[in-house]
Amino acid sequence: MPEGPPLRIVHCFRSPVGGIFRHVRDLAEQHSRAGHQVGIVCDSLTGSEHEERLFEQIRPFLALGLTRIPIRRSVGFGDLATVRSSYKEIKSLQPDILHGHGAKGGALVRIVGSALRVRRYRVARFYTPHGGSLHYEQATFAGWGIFALERLLERFGDALVFVCDFEHRTYENKVGKPRCDWRTIHNGISDTDFEQIPTRSDSVDYIYVGMLRDLKGPDIFIDAFARTERLVGRPLSALVIGDGPDRDKYETTLVQKGLGRRVGLLPAMPIKEAFATSDMVVVPSRAESMPYIVLETLAAGKTLIASRVGGIPEVLGPDSEALAERGDAADLARVMAKALTTPGWAKSVMPDPAAFKTKFSASVMAEKMLGFYRERLAAI
Repeated sequence: MPEGPPLRIVHCFRSPVGGIFRHVRDLAEQHSRAGHQVGIVCDSLTGSEHEERLFEQIRPFLALGLTRIPIRRSVGFGDLATVRSSYKEIKSLQPDILHGHGAKGGALVRIVGSALRVRRYRVARFYTPHGGSLHYEQATFAGWGIFALERLLERFGDALVFVCDFEHRTYENKVGKPRCDWRTIHNGISDTDFEQIPTRSDSVDYIYVGMLRDLKGPDIFIDAFARTERLVGRPLSALVIGDGPDRDKYETTLVQKGLGRRVGLLPAMPIKEAFATSDMVVVPSRAESMPYIVLETLAAGKTLIASRVGGIPEVLGPDSEALAERGDAADLARVMAKALTTPGWAKSVMPDPAAFKTKFSASVMAEKMLGFYRERLAAI
C-alpha cells in the first residue's frame, strides 16, 4: 500500500448487514494490517446474532473502536439527535478520514465532517453510495427529493467512491456529473475467500443467500424454482438462506405454492456454511450495485446464476449466459434449467478464476482506496 504516516480512518453507515457491512469489514482489516487505526460508527437498532458474531471477528482490527448509535432508516426529526450524537463520537476519535457508506452514512459524514472542518480539523470526507438512494426512480416525488439532497450534500464532501462502473453511470444520470473528485474502485474479497467449498452429501440443487426483502428478489427465485421444475420435468430442491423484513411473506408463499417440503427457509449463517449446501447460487435481485454474494460465489468455485442488474455484468461479462433479465422469473428459470441439465455448462460460462482474482481482491481494493485517501487529504 502507498507509503506515508498512519491514518485514523472512521467508517460510518446505517445498517450493519449485507454488502455495506462486508465492504467496511474488508477495508478495516486490510488497512489495520497495514498499520492504520480504524473505527466504525453504525446503527444500534438493526442486526441479528449473525451480525454480532461478525462484529466480534472485526473488533481486533478496530483500534478506534466500534460505536453504535440509533440511526433510523427513514428521514425524520430523529436525525437531528443522530447528527448530534455522531458529531460528539466522531470528534472524540480525531479522524483523518471520514468515509460514509450508503445514503444515511454519507449524509452523516459530510455534515459532521464539515462541522469539524469549520472548527479547523483536518479531515477528508468520502462517500460511497453502494446503490442505496440510487435505486429510486427519478419520476417519483421521493426520488426527486432524494436526488436533490444528494446534489446538495455533494458540496460538503471531498470525494465520491463508486464500487462499479454501473454505480458511477447511475449517479451521473440521476444526481448529475460529480462536482468533486471521484474514483471507481471495485469491491474485492480477501484471499481467505478464494477457497473451493466442497458441497455436502445432502446438498440441494439451488440456493438463494441474502436479505429477505423484495428488492433482492427471493419471490422471483421462488417463482423461477417452480418454473424450473416444470422445465426439467422432475422435483427439485432449494434453500432460501437469510433474514429480513419479508421472511414471513416468503414462508407463506412457499406453503401456498406447495413448495414447503422442497424449498427450505433458513436464517442467515456464515457464507461458507451456506455454500456447502449447493453447487448453484442464484442472485435474482431487482436492483444491485456490486453485490458481494456474486464475488463470494465465484471465489468459492460455485456456479452463479444472476439477474442482469447493477455491476453484475461487469463480473460475469455483459453477454454471459448466466445472466437473466431483471425481474423475469421465466427467463431466470430458463437459465437455471440449462445450468442444471447441460454437461460442462458452468466450466464454459463462469469467469476465468485467475483473472477474476486479479481484479476483485480485497488487497487491490484497499490499496487503491488508501491511495485516494492520501491524495484527497493532502489537498486539504
